[in-house]
Amino acid sequence: MAQKRERKLAVGAISARPTLTGNHHAVATGHYLASLAAMRVLDRGGNAIDAGVTASMALAILQCDMVSFAGVAPTLIYLKEEDRVVSLAGLGYWPAATDVSRLIAEGNGRHVPEGLLRTVIPAAPGTHIEALRRWGTISFEEAATPAMELARDGFAVFPLLASNLEYVYEQNARWPDNHKVFNAPGDRALRHNEVIYQKDLAQSIGGMIEAERHARGDRDRKLRAARDFFYDGPIADAIEKYHVENGGFMRRSDLAAWEVPVEDSLRVNYRGYEVHSCDAWCQGIVLLESLKILEGYDLHAIGHNSPDYVHTVAGALNLAFADREAYVSDPKFVPVPSATMLSDAYAALQRERIDPARAFPKMPDPGPVGAALRGGGPVDPVTRSRVQMSMDTIYGCTVDRHGNAYSATLSDPQYDTPIIPGTGLAISGRGCQSRLEPGHAAEVKPGKRPRLTPNPSLAFRDGKLFMAFGTPGGDVQSQGMLQVFLNVVEFGMTMQQAVEVPRFASYNFPNSFAPHEYRPGRLGLETDLAPEVFEAMRARGHDVETWPKWSAVTAAVCAIMRHESGQLHAGADPRREGYALAW
Repeated sequence: MAQKRERKLAVGAISARPTLTGNHHAVATGHYLASLAAMRVLDRGGNAIDAGVTASMALAILQCDMVSFAGVAPTLIYLKEEDRVVSLAGLGYWPAATDVSRLIAEGNGRHVPEGLLRTVIPAAPGTHIEALRRWGTISFEEAATPAMELARDGFAVFPLLASNLEYVYEQNARWPDNHKVFNAPGDRALRHNEVIYQKDLAQSIGGMIEAERHARGDRDRKLRAARDFFYDGPIADAIEKYHVENGGFMRRSDLAAWEVPVEDSLRVNYRGYEVHSCDAWCQGIVLLESLKILEGYDLHAIGHNSPDYVHTVAGALNLAFADREAYVSDPKFVPVPSATMLSDAYAALQRERIDPARAFPKMPDPGPVGAALRGGGPVDPVTRSRVQMSMDTIYGCTVDRHGNAYSATLSDPQYDTPIIPGTGLAISGRGCQSRLEPGHAAEVKPGKRPRLTPNPSLAFRDGKLFMAFGTPGGDVQSQGMLQVFLNVVEFGMTMQQAVEVPRFASYNFPNSFAPHEYRPGRLGLETDLAPEVFEAMRARGHDVETWPKWSAVTAAVCAIMRHESGQLHAGADPRREGYALAW
């Protein structure tokens, strides 16, 4: 049974935005237009899966600098009638023709090079269609039309998108179709409030819709026709043609053979709350292991965002990230010791390694669960440069009137790999998160999945749905999600307050993205944390970096919680463009 005790708010109850509450359904996503599209589906009687898929496809259009329609889409779904959680492994694998020696040569032996060679199977379209086919009620056309309209008719560039496009202007200028979409005439990036169009992508989505319309047979066959247009039809042909002409690895046979795995989730119990993540092909296990380590502390007594709290949570994260570096990988290729890493006994061993007076000055050794697979380990530590915002990912969740829930983290930036001419699609460049060191857990191999940062989550209390939550942010995802979850369950914050209060994040491990920068001891703190926190962290040996209030670096959590009253409470992070809605 979930822990029941009086909790007083650590800070005032006022938040800059209200927590959105409703009796029937709720949405929280990384952009207000996607939230509105999902709400329209729910208002028409669609379920959480229908609305979630609709939002996910729209988000890929709206955050098009960081997310590709042909990217990744790890997804968790709670089916109320069956009382079970399912995980859709929305992550593709390296093509069969992948030449590792060529990657090593072109990446100077250090990291997977930018461009066409980092392409893996695009998982998002097939994942969305499979979710609709198994548990949705609407057509692909109904779910995809908002995305198609946003791509065709355009939308206003928002501040974060404008800033990002300016930052990666030169990268986008390397390929004609990237340049056409993201840059304006006159050799500059699109600016705030200018309209961005993705007309070729709109035509690709429209082709999938037409394939569904003209297919004969039942709903399954029609949805399969939309899927086949992408993976075994005109889009697959265009992808293969471009790869053959430009020395890439992808072939139509890779695309046609791919199907999204439907799996059980990983889960842990934290004080009676059952928290779920996707399997160890993603970094969600970092969130789960950190919770198990922290379960042995009275965090409420330590005090929210006190020096001891920040130091303790950072210590738990450091240990979990060290294990990620050593052990976490595609379970089909590497025997990840997940059960041990999430056990009570292992958490107790890890807890003993946290020194209350001293920070980990470098990434800790991995915990004693087996032979570490990290190869040569991190090289060339970066000690002076400031952390940059991770250029990937957006998140969305929905809960419907039946009690079903959908939680998905969409990703894959489009500045580091070419858009396939005529399609509007930058095919998943997630190979950037694989490693070239022989023996590394995340080492590149044909047919193997990269180790993925996106990690949506669901949580339950007393056997009932409690929260759907997630965030963009690369290596900060699990860190932001952990803090928001603890803000609610340990400190009694409202949903909106929980996502707004100051956060912190560790970088004491190799970055997931090439070139895998490593900043020993680095701890980022938002400036509105108490001054004594900064003083104490420096005194304990953390390499402190100060971030502005509501920095986009510290993730952008969206969440929906089922309150004890039975109402749905939704919150969205003001650090980016997220918005929540409820009815």
